[in-house]
Parts: sequence; C-alpha cells; structure tokens
Amino acid sequence: MTRSRGFTLIELAVVLVIITILIGGLAVPLTAQIQARRISETKKALDEAREAILGYAMTHSCSCTYHAVGAAGDLLSSTCSAGACPAKNPSSTTTTLRRPYLPCPDTSGDGREDRNLSTNACIEQVVGSGLSHGRLPWVDLGVGQQDAWGNRLLYAVSLSFSNKTQGFSSGTSLANPLQVCSAGTCATPDIASNIVFLLVSHGPNGWGALNVSGTTLASPDGLDEKENLDADTIYVSRAPYQPVDNTEAEVEKAFDDLLIWMPLPQLVAKLCPTGSDCNP
Repeated sequence: MTRSRGFTLIELAVVLVIITILIGGLAVPLTAQIQARRISETKKALDEAREAILGYAMTHSCSCTYHAVGAAGDLLSSTCSAGACPAKNPSSTTTTLRRPYLPCPDTSGDGREDRNLSTNACIEQVVGSGLSHGRLPWVDLGVGQQDAWGNRLLYAVSLSFSNKTQGFSSGTSLANPLQVCSAGTCATPDIASNIVFLLVSHGPNGWGALNVSGTTLASPDGLDEKENLDADTIYVSRAPYQPVDNTEAEVEKAFDDLLIWMPLPQLVAKLCPTGSDCNP
C-alpha cells in the first residue's frame, strides 16, 4: 500500500521563514522607490508653483502713463502710488510703464493671498523683516495645493516686490533679501543670497506643516527645520538626515525639507528684460 506524504511542520516553518526574508528584502527597496517618487513629484510641484508665481506677476501690475517728452512730458495718469512712478516720461513718445508685483502668501489657510487692505502690501509677520511668510496661495495661482505628502507649501516673499500699488521695476532695490544657508547658524549665506521669494516643502516628516485638512502638524525638533518656520530672512537647504536614535543630538540634526527660490537677477531677467516696459 502506497502512503502519501505531506510537508512536516518543520519544513513549513522553514519555507515561511524564507518567504518572510524575501518579502522583507523587497519591502525596503519598494519603500525607497515610493519615497523617491514622492520627492520627485514634490520637486515638480515646487517648479510649477515658482512658474505660476512668475505668471501671476506677468498678468498683475500697476502702470504709469505719460505724455510724450517735451513740455507735456509729465505723468498723465497712474494706477500705481505716486512715489512709484518717475516724474517725467523716460521715452520720446507717449508711453505706459508697467510695474508688476508678486502675489502675497496665504496667511488665513483658505488658499488665497492675504493683503493689508489699507496699504495693499503683504502682511509682515515679523516687524522689520521686510518679508511676508505664509502658505502658497494655490487658488489664486491655479496650481496644486499640496506636496506629495499632503501638506501645503510654505511661501515667503519680499514686501518691496509684492506691493499692489507700487510694483517693481528693474531698478527696485531688495531690502532685507531672503537668504539660503546650509545651516541655520551660518554667518553669511553659503547657498544663495539676494532672493526675492522662495518655496518650501516640509518633506516626508511634515513637521510644522499645514496639511490639506487644515491641521498644523507637530513642530520639528531639528534646528534647521525650525529655521525654516521662524519667518525671518534665513532659510536652510541641505542633504536630508534621518536620526539614527532618539538622543537629543541626533534629533536636532533631523532634516528633510525641500526648497526652491528666485534670486533678484533671475527675476529681473524674466520679468523686466532690456527694452521691456518695466525696464525703461
């Protein structure tokens, strides 16, 4: 009589251990791939947001219209504040100078820019900083509202380049420019300086971010991530670092923010090239 023989419990246990090891080995690369894809998607969202901000400035401006040069070469009419327009016509013919302005951050959480209604300037969170700090006004810009982890993008901009009734020209000075360092403790910017506006994703950990549900996540422990939330002129961009343990020294080094920015020369080249009506 022939007896059928099945697997023993020991054999089944060995097979299960082997399968577990194989699955575990595949899970790590898969997790890394997902994270890499999310980082790539977020970098694309940052690029699109930067281009949308430039597009906003191309379609939003105040203007100064002049008589032809001569006895009547003075200012004819203006939608800019009086101090924003030169006293005399810089051209030999009747001309209109356009002064674009950048959008303000969203400080209320509704996806729309927020301005001081009496001055038409953005809201200055830190008095004397010369900049406004909040979230990307994604509704006004017509872009996505979040990064790949479901959090809103942070947006900071110079007040002198975002005033609705002053606008800017190629000669506008940048007071208290934004600066990007490799560490929050840097004495001088070693990554980028003379920045008009910048955007920040709070990265995979999302610490300090406002998510799309309107909830502000826990504040970061990393010193450099804290620097990107304090609304001053210094921001940090560096390689990501994941703490190896929960000691204070390790936790303070945690960082995974993603940044993109626009320096003044690049902004002027894009919006006020030579011969344009904001570069007389």
